[in-house]
Amino acid sequence: MTVLRLTSVETLYQQRIRALSGVSLEVAKGEILAVLGQNGAGKTTLLRTIAGLIDDQPEKGGIELDGVQLGRRSPEAIARLGVAYVPEDRGLFRELTVAENLELGLWGRRGTEAREDLERMFSLFPILRERARQQADTLSGGEQQMLAIGRALLRRPRLLLLDEPSLGLAPLVAKAVFEVLAEVSRQGCAILLVEQNARLALRIAHRAAILEAGRVVLSGTARELESHRDVQQAYLGLGETQASDPGRFRLYQSRKRW
Repeated sequence: MTVLRLTSVETLYQQRIRALSGVSLEVAKGEILAVLGQNGAGKTTLLRTIAGLIDDQPEKGGIELDGVQLGRRSPEAIARLGVAYVPEDRGLFRELTVAENLELGLWGRRGTEAREDLERMFSLFPILRERARQQADTLSGGEQQMLAIGRALLRRPRLLLLDEPSLGLAPLVAKAVFEVLAEVSRQGCAILLVEQNARLALRIAHRAAILEAGRVVLSGTARELESHRDVQQAYLGLGETQASDPGRFRLYQSRKRW
């Protein structure tokens, strides 16, 4: 079942720069779609457009969540429909404790169901229970990311939008965070994952898309993109080499086939 559908979405940045041009994507229930691309490709703009965080955008195209049009709704209305967005800076209230940040995720929810969701979240991120009384800005980068994701999950989202969740994390910590994301998808949440660590993203994603200059230039299953020669060269560090003179080698970058 398709949860998110984007059809020919075009977004203007600062009302004059076309940051997204004709982007069409779909994310199904329980699926992880990884969006890869270099800096400036439009990845964050894509997430912010879906979340309603860019005024009067998208300029063209449609964004549907379970068949309901999201385009140009307020961020609050989109969140109420079931979209949770974790930005690159994590969006935490750093002066508040871990417990207080989590309480904001449960805003307006009480009773057994809320307590069960909190326990479920602690089962995914046990360290947050241990750090409950600790101020958010004293947590490590990995713990802050866990807190941001955990708070988002307490909203019971249909769609989770993640912007560079591995940024600044040690490899082992990033791997642990991504293993939790895989478990969250198995529980039925659709995830749109923007990530520069292509190797890590493709490891857990079901499908992936390459975004360049605001356009989707390649898409397919994660395995298909992982085996694509140009993806390997541009994003996985598996470039070819050829000799230029005796004893020396240079990176040989072939012309992309997209």
